[in-house]
Amino acid sequence: MTEIIGDDSAQTLLLVAVFALASLLHGISGLGVTLVTTTALASMYPLPYAIVLTILPSLLLNAMTWLAGGGRTIWQNFIYYGRRYWLLALTSLLGSILGAKLLLWVDSAYILLVLAAVIGFYVISSLLGKQIRLPDTKPVLIAVGFSAGLIGGATNAMSTILMMYLLSASDDKNTVAKVGNMCYFLGKIAQIIVLREPIMALSSGEWQIIVLLSVLSIVALLVGIRLRRYLPQARFRQLILVILTVLGIRVGWQGIAAIL
Repeated sequence: MTEIIGDDSAQTLLLVAVFALASLLHGISGLGVTLVTTTALASMYPLPYAIVLTILPSLLLNAMTWLAGGGRTIWQNFIYYGRRYWLLALTSLLGSILGAKLLLWVDSAYILLVLAAVIGFYVISSLLGKQIRLPDTKPVLIAVGFSAGLIGGATNAMSTILMMYLLSASDDKNTVAKVGNMCYFLGKIAQIIVLREPIMALSSGEWQIIVLLSVLSIVALLVGIRLRRYLPQARFRQLILVILTVLGIRVGWQGIAAIL
C-alpha cells in the first residue's frame, strides 16, 4: 500500500479534526466514533486504507470501554464478559476475519455501497426510534455474531447489526456496551491479522499520524464523557445522524460512480 497521507499538512489537520470531533461526540452521546471516522475517511481515501487508519484508535477506545470501569477490575471484566458471551465473541471474530478478507478480494465500490446501505438502515431506525429486537437463542446468536463480524470486518459498521441482538439479550446498558466493545475489539484484531501486510507497509510518517490520532481520540473521548453530564445527549445524537447521512450519501455516490 503506497503512502497516501504523505507530508500534506492540510490532510493531517483534516484527519485530526475528524477523529477529534467523532471521539468528542462519542464521549458525549455514546455513539459514532468508528462509523463516523470510517465513513469520513472512505470519502477521502480508498476504503482499505481508511480501515487501516482507524484500526489502532478504534482498538484502544474499544479496549477502554470493554475493560475499564463497571465496578470491576480490568481482569474481572475480561473474565466476566468473556465467559458469558464467548460464543458471540468467537462468531463475530470469525465473521470479522472473512469480512476483512473481502477488502482484499472484492472491488471496494461494492463494499462502499454496503457501507452506505448499513448507514441508511442505522439512521432510519434511529430516527424512527425503533430498535429491532431478535430472539435470544443460540442459533440467532451465532447468525448475528457472524453476520455482524462480516459487515464489521469489511466496513467497520458491526454495531448496526450487533446491537439488535444485544438489546434483546440484556436490559443492562452497561452489559450491552461492554459486550459490544468486546466484539468490536476482536473485530479490530481480525483486521490486524488479515491486513497485516498493508499495515506493515505504512511509512514512519503514517505511523506517527496514527499514534497522534490514537492519543487525540482518547483525550477527546474522555473530555466528551466529562461533558456528558452538562450537555443534552439527544441533540448530539441527532448531530451524529446528520453527519452520517451526509457521509453515507457521499460514500454511496462514490460506489455507484465507480461501478458505472
